[in-house]
Amino acid sequence: MDNLTEDHQERNIGIDGHINIGNSGGEINHNFDTEKAASSTVLAREEFGEKDMSPVAGNSMHRSSSRPQLDLSGAAIQGNFEEKDPTILLPNQSDDISHLALDIGGSLIKLVYFSRHENQPVNDRRRKIIKARLGITNSNRMSYPILGGRLHFVKFETAKINECLDFIYSKQLHRGMDSRHWQSESPNTGNTIIKATGGGAYKFADLFKERLGISIEKEDEMNCLVAGANFLLKAIRHEAFTHKEGQKEFVQIDSNDLFPYLLVNIGSGVSMIKVDGDGIYQRVSGTNVGGGTYWGLGKLLTKCKSFDELLELSQRGDNRTIDMLVGDIYGGMDYSKIGLSASTIASSFGKAISENKELEDYRPEDISLSLLRMISYNIGQISYLNALRFGLKRIFFGGFFIRGHAYTMDTISFAVHFWSKGQAQAMFLRHEGFLGALGAFMSYEKHGLDDLMVHQLVERFPMGAPYIGGNVHGPPLGDLNEKISWMEKFVQKGTEITAPVPMTPPGTTGLGGFEVPSSKGDTLRPDASKLNVGVLHLVPSLEVFPLLADPKTYEPNTIDLSDHGELEYWFTVLSEHMPDLVDKAVASEGGTEDAKRRGDAFARAFSAHLARLMEEPAAYGKLGLANLLELREECLREFHFLDAYRSIKQRENEASLAVLPDLLMEIDSMDEETRLLTLIEGVLAANIFDWGSRACVDLYHKGTIIEIYRMSRNKMQRPWGVDDFDIFKERMLGSAGKKPRQYKRALLFVDNSGADVVLGMLPLAREFLRRGTEVVLVANSLPALNDVTAMELPDIVAEAAKVRLIPLCSLNLPIFLHNASYAFPIRRGLLVDAMINIQDSPTRERSISVPLMVVENGCGSPCIDLRQVSSELAAAAKDADLIILEGMGRALHTNYNAKFKCDALKLAMVKNQRLAAKLINGNIYDCVCRFEPAS
Repeated sequence: MDNLTEDHQERNIGIDGHINIGNSGGEINHNFDTEKAASSTVLAREEFGEKDMSPVAGNSMHRSSSRPQLDLSGAAIQGNFEEKDPTILLPNQSDDISHLALDIGGSLIKLVYFSRHENQPVNDRRRKIIKARLGITNSNRMSYPILGGRLHFVKFETAKINECLDFIYSKQLHRGMDSRHWQSESPNTGNTIIKATGGGAYKFADLFKERLGISIEKEDEMNCLVAGANFLLKAIRHEAFTHKEGQKEFVQIDSNDLFPYLLVNIGSGVSMIKVDGDGIYQRVSGTNVGGGTYWGLGKLLTKCKSFDELLELSQRGDNRTIDMLVGDIYGGMDYSKIGLSASTIASSFGKAISENKELEDYRPEDISLSLLRMISYNIGQISYLNALRFGLKRIFFGGFFIRGHAYTMDTISFAVHFWSKGQAQAMFLRHEGFLGALGAFMSYEKHGLDDLMVHQLVERFPMGAPYIGGNVHGPPLGDLNEKISWMEKFVQKGTEITAPVPMTPPGTTGLGGFEVPSSKGDTLRPDASKLNVGVLHLVPSLEVFPLLADPKTYEPNTIDLSDHGELEYWFTVLSEHMPDLVDKAVASEGGTEDAKRRGDAFARAFSAHLARLMEEPAAYGKLGLANLLELREECLREFHFLDAYRSIKQRENEASLAVLPDLLMEIDSMDEETRLLTLIEGVLAANIFDWGSRACVDLYHKGTIIEIYRMSRNKMQRPWGVDDFDIFKERMLGSAGKKPRQYKRALLFVDNSGADVVLGMLPLAREFLRRGTEVVLVANSLPALNDVTAMELPDIVAEAAKVRLIPLCSLNLPIFLHNASYAFPIRRGLLVDAMINIQDSPTRERSISVPLMVVENGCGSPCIDLRQVSSELAAAAKDADLIILEGMGRALHTNYNAKFKCDALKLAMVKNQRLAAKLINGNIYDCVCRFEPAS
């Protein structure tokens, strides 16, 4: 019998709708017979097959040949009990952490670790059918189990290395390397090896062996830096940014046009590396004047005790009291003949020569800033000269000296811009502190990162993981109760968020909480330039939407939040909507005390996110409205509110289905042209039901769903705010005796539950089906507000299909409803009935095999970024010649300006006055019917 210890469980909902079971090490014991478990038919083949559960092989990693241990406590069959191979949910199964890598520098330890969350399919039968129908394979997973997991980034001060060791031990990261020792309390006697780079890999090797029983395999520092930089620049969108006069601008790097570039690593000294490709590089120059120089001189001159303290001093400094400027030499005038302004530094520390002052007469703040600019300007100049020497267009700066510090980046940027006369620019990396650790991670054999594409990476920012500078030792808050307790200690004062007391015993912050910054009191507000690093989710099932006209220039967000006025407005909208959202979320969980506590914690957490972004909009990368809305949904899921509007959606679906037959009879009595207009009006009118809009929430108090829908229909007056209906009608019905060409396949991106989908989109889908067009209904993978999901939609369609309008005795028209409960063709019902009104026999013959499919879109947000969609949707899109985007989130907030390779129809009612005025120069409740022929 084996003994398995386990700590708190962390249940997360993955982007593909799967439930992910997490573990962070701990104390609950479960005894079971491993061999029996391995042979039991209870182990669902797809969830725990050899291929998916086997650990990653490494160069010199010691691997156990035994099967990974499984925790069968609480095991239950999920889904249809009559299935031959039912899915088994193991709620207490722990993560298999396959990799851990370190970069141990002189000042900081950077740690990268990978956790593989096995996805438990909620509706696996639906997936099997859709894959077979669309010909989807798992080839993109290759043989690397890293795909489908998460990369975590953590920092510690090297002087506090014991905290790092405590963190590794608390999460049992060293045990994850060998399944025989997984979470065993006994000493690790195996030859477990982890990869590390940096000088500390040599210095602290014995300490790691003594404390954790693991051996460190040293990796070449330069190899790791280059490998880490190449991965980040190729795989993460908006990794690189420029920094000028305090303003960040993210730069999209084309991975096919990345090389060659100059990588300037500023540590204690400076190395300048010309990178020509993966594994192809040369150190071409460097300087001994670097971060160590700044820290060393700064410590002598200011008595600062830490690098961060020295940087903080510089923020309050005035270098003009020490530096000799051009204006000091030329009587306050520019030296315009050679292009020098009066404010240009002529000589760093030059004024100290002529002034009769002692060191204590100068402010430490001024000394720190003068030192910072002296060293940064020189590094920037030498870097540019080397780039010029080799004809390199791009210069990327990294290393501990930068630390996301605004003045440092500004001075380097100024130097490069000045000496290149604006022909070159300095660029920086969001994950710059983790280049070495990432490179060490990639030195494992078959790590799988080389095969990742940018669309397969999703960065998320759970509370407890805002890794700012070197102050946060996250992700320390894995257990939900601990996280809630931590959130309850927040005290908000405007945009300032006071940190809680660390939740661990004195002497360690490795298990939770924040280290108090040395000179900023106990606030969580860092220097505004510092960027947060989240958790990278590696999602193999995401692909680029194949119908985008130009994926490289595609920008999903319509609203530019770089405008501070726009940012403030939308932050206010989200804040005002929060109380209602919390009420709905708590009600969805039965209104229990636990739900109320989680609701309060969610409100605090999301407010903290908003405060951080208001202070620094680029903190989480490039910010758009879609990112904000997705962040809100992720925050809800983080506190286990999986579907806040569940009961509301069910109620609205039932009410809408009850009146659907009457609506269809009305539609069927119309001539073709009137019917098409009525259908489009119906979609626009039904789109009024949106719990994300304050104006629409107010409407719910003024009448029933049906009353509001009828009121909306009655107010439909053309011309609409954007009115391309006549162009669309001509494409659908033809004109002047010209017969129309029927669409082959239409993708209908649906929005809200209830009247929106039932009375709006389903009747429109029915019209396409009767014309012989294949219809693919595209819905969210995860709940967001009252949006319908791909898991809910088949049941709604099946209920609609029970309506009998016209008797069918001989038709054999299958509709594919890909749901475990409806995984068979439905040969009768309202959607099929519609096809009886077929105008000519060739179309009728085609319609015999017309399918209706439901696919998930790969996201859990009211908006959609078409650079990252599900493999189901990507496969369904390949034969599509029409896209219909419905709703504010998918057609207005995002994708309003998107261009496609096929025809596109964008339909929405504008339920926000500011957006209506800005986007279409209209008013609230104006409608958009925008038809765009294929680009």
